Amino acid sequence: MRSLFVPGAASAADEQVRQENLAVSEGLKRQDAGLLDELIVRFQHRLLRYLMFLTGNREMAEDLFQEVWMRVLTRGGQFNGKSRFETWLFTIARNMVIDQRRKRTMSSLDELFDAGGDDDRPMAFEVADHNPGPFDRMSNVEDREQIVSALLQLDTLYREVLVLRFHEDLSLEEIAKVTRAPLSTVKSRLYRGMASIKPYLERAQAHRREAV
Repeated sequence: MRSLFVPGAASAADEQVRQENLAVSEGLKRQDAGLLDELIVRFQHRLLRYLMFLTGNREMAEDLFQEVWMRVLTRGGQFNGKSRFETWLFTIARNMVIDQRRKRTMSSLDELFDAGGDDDRPMAFEVADHNPGPFDRMSNVEDREQIVSALLQLDTLYREVLVLRFHEDLSLEEIAKVTRAPLSTVKSRLYRGMASIKPYLERAQAHRREAV
């Protein structure tokens, strides 16, 4: 069977992505308002979803959402275009979550994860996205709800890696950049996260079969 991999096509796609990243970098250095509007439209749903999973609190996520884009505007010159823009964007978002929690006497993201959300109300994940991630593409509405519910049961260190990998479609290397963790740590968290989420999904599927 012939391989479907075409080196030339892959190289062309990689070069296009590289050129797009460099164009974004140059635009941010100029503080191009039109470019910022385009980036907000393109990434707003993914950013809000990530912040909601990370904080467990929609109101906090929405507040941080605005602050992240302000940070992108004021510090856009720091993006050098050598990585994908979303990797840099999620890194900013993660750091701002940590900064927000430090103001509340917590010193690390691990402590944030242990603390969970600010209230006991279930988090609503009604974040429409015209560019769904792998989880969304492979699941129907009921399955997606079960996945979200299962993710929220996990330790957030594992949840974050699963969200970045399967919701946001980041590579393991990109996740390592966002979380500032060694690649081996990212792999370990992903493995443990997959192992941890499996029982929740199996129970949910069993309940569905019983209800039929």
